Amino acid sequence: MKKTDVRKRIQKLREEINYHNHRYYVLDDPVISDSEYDTLLKELEKLEVEYPDLVTPDSPTQRVGGKPLDSFSQVRHKFPMMSLDNTYSKEDLAEFDRRIKEAVGPQAYVIQQKIDGVAVSLRYEDGVFIQGATRGDGTTGDDITQNLRTIQQIPLRLMDGILSRGTLIIRGEAFLLKKEFERLNRERKDQGLEPFANPRNSTAGSLKLLDPAEVARRNLSFLAHTPVRPEAWSGDSLFFLMEAIKASGLPPIPGMCRCEDLESVIRYIEDWEDKRHEVDYAVDGVVVKVDAFSVQAELGSTAKAPRWAVAYKYPAEQVTTRLLDIKLNVSRTGAVNPMAVLEPVRISGTTVSRAGLFNEDEIRRKDLMIGDWVLVEKGGEIIPQVIKSIPERRDGSQLPFKMPERCPVCGSKLVKYEDDVAYRCINTDCPAILKSSLAHFAGRGAADIDGMGQMLIGQLVGEGLVKSIADIYDLTVENLTSLERMGEKSAENILAGIEKSKERSFMRILYGLGIRFVGMTAARALTNRFSSIEALSKASVDEISELEGIGPVTAQSVRDFFDNLQNIELIERLKSAGVNLSKKKTTAESRSQVLSNLTFVFTGTLGVMTRSQAAEEVINRGGKVTSSVSAKTDYVVSGSDPGSKYDKAKDLGVKIISEQDFYKLLESVNGE
Repeated sequence: MKKTDVRKRIQKLREEINYHNHRYYVLDDPVISDSEYDTLLKELEKLEVEYPDLVTPDSPTQRVGGKPLDSFSQVRHKFPMMSLDNTYSKEDLAEFDRRIKEAVGPQAYVIQQKIDGVAVSLRYEDGVFIQGATRGDGTTGDDITQNLRTIQQIPLRLMDGILSRGTLIIRGEAFLLKKEFERLNRERKDQGLEPFANPRNSTAGSLKLLDPAEVARRNLSFLAHTPVRPEAWSGDSLFFLMEAIKASGLPPIPGMCRCEDLESVIRYIEDWEDKRHEVDYAVDGVVVKVDAFSVQAELGSTAKAPRWAVAYKYPAEQVTTRLLDIKLNVSRTGAVNPMAVLEPVRISGTTVSRAGLFNEDEIRRKDLMIGDWVLVEKGGEIIPQVIKSIPERRDGSQLPFKMPERCPVCGSKLVKYEDDVAYRCINTDCPAILKSSLAHFAGRGAADIDGMGQMLIGQLVGEGLVKSIADIYDLTVENLTSLERMGEKSAENILAGIEKSKERSFMRILYGLGIRFVGMTAARALTNRFSSIEALSKASVDEISELEGIGPVTAQSVRDFFDNLQNIELIERLKSAGVNLSKKKTTAESRSQVLSNLTFVFTGTLGVMTRSQAAEEVINRGGKVTSSVSAKTDYVVSGSDPGSKYDKAKDLGVKIISEQDFYKLLESVNGE
């Protein structure tokens, strides 16, 4: 096939796949089977592998890509992302309607379900998804573009139409479907991990993950609700603009309605109070908005919220039941979390038998005793919470709860850090945290062991083949082929990945050990200061806390890790296996250090590398990367669509270089 024909076929496949994504995710009306869709996608993937120069960022194959980030950059919202004023009664709604009429006369309203998710903002340029951000403080949020690209409902390119030209900024909710939330918690339970508290918190945590591949596995969803009026739109109706947005490929919140008066609004609210339990996402209220954009502009906003919109919150359903027991779960970080075992009771159409209690302080605050009658409420329409005890119904048979001194799983002595509400097990070999510790160690940002995913780790732990991170390096072909559906070739590939992991940098291995509070940034600071694991293990809390970016809490956590004999044994076994635990063995860090004492800031989108990759190139050559521009910054590297950092650099007179100039600089320090 000629390359021109390949290009045409790739374009045709992308158009077909985008069309079917629109039918499936927006219209909920697919016209082909899943297998037919998969066939189209696989053909596109195959052609793009053969012709990598034809790959574009908006291709349906490019939802997940690049290495995990070191941190999120900041995005300044051109239009502030405000919160909504809440109302809890129909009288409050009537007062809202009265204020509107008094100011601008009777108005039509747009009514949308209020989804209990996380607010995000999307920006499209000429129909291409360019950037996504969290609300943050309303003025500045985190750039989570790579994570939002993993959400299938967010098109990477809009359908052709008026909104595919110019800039479109659309706000909406990222959230987990109830079935996905339950799936994640089943998986976490199978892995011995603490379940997520509720869909909203797990969504927020997912969007904060630095590895887009992990975000993709969470299977988040998205629905649009508020466009920042695009210049290409000449109408004055939010309702009809949302219809145009739906036609462009972005899914609006279902069940949207245009109401001419307050009575119609109240009927909608009453109708959805029961219906909301039938949908597969958490609905905690209804949002009422003035339909006309011109009137919205006239009404304006307060310092915190628009005057033209209000959220009506449904009351949470509460019931009483018995607190039969308090069980303990050990999370991946070693936090020992109490869980209420309840006498089964029906709430919002489901039977509830367990509820989160968070920590011992919470139990004390709520005056809970085993055997109490308690008031239970469903938060986020999914996870129930114990609100309070009912002491008046005690009969003397109730028992107080006391947190044990030792881990309920491995028996290690629990520790409680200053300013931490949780008791923690810090034994890395504890079976309850072993699976997640292995997954973290084998992950892409750490040892990066190809083929060692959650399923294999579950098998290895379940069969008793791996009881410690160090056991990974003792595995044999015979061990692996004894597992279900594991052939000899697959086993050899996994062992090759394990062998290759021994060469990872000291920084990545240290990060992979999962020391509490030691993320990528802290691991980099520690390995820059201490050249080997032996040197770090002998460092005092004061020596560690002197490092930039590492406070006393992190320093104490590192010290506690090395004071644990089981962790020292782990380190010795990793050394014996040949795992790199010294800066001297890394090849990247032996490069020229001519960027030493130079500070770089990146802004905008880089075309060749991700920001984290570019930052690593600087750090490997002795330089420093920060997230904010100051007079001490030496270079600001500007990619496409630079943000406020670019303007600040100009104001301060900091040298600004292009992405191409940055790569030339790297080549010059390599002596190329």
